[in-house]
Amino acid sequence: MHQHGYQWTGPKERFDQEALRRPPHPEPPPPGGKPELIQRYQEVAAEFPTSDLPPLETAHWLIKPRSLVRGTWSEAQEAAEWLGKRWAEHTDRFASAHDRDMTRLSRLVGSAAVQLAAGVDVSYGFYLERPAFLHLAVVTCSPNRSMPDLPCPLG
Repeated sequence: MHQHGYQWTGPKERFDQEALRRPPHPEPPPPGGKPELIQRYQEVAAEFPTSDLPPLETAHWLIKPRSLVRGTWSEAQEAAEWLGKRWAEHTDRFASAHDRDMTRLSRLVGSAAVQLAAGVDVSYGFYLERPAFLHLAVVTCSPNRSMPDLPCPLG
């Protein structure tokens, strides 16, 4: 088992586009269905696998392009430390003083290490100023505990 790290920072309103953050339904709308439904399905089917938007289900990062992988680790502690470094890079932009608390962030890193060692994915989000959003995730791979059939993005 190993872990892959993902990071997304962008406008909160783009993050809120939930339809583009979930994979398309396995069955497309029937032919002759409402044109707007068919068009929306085609849009989501084309955009989800290539979009850098964080998926609603953390394990779905594994079906995104391999270029979105920000790091790969065989040790859970190393992956958790990567999360801590990314948080530290953004703490001055956190919208909430609560999120800037380094003691809290240290506890989150420790908790992430425990979860990752158990094969559980971790995903965190923070509101930044302007309003923007920071999403950080570390996903277990080969196999993923919640979706074991998903392939490793690194092949």
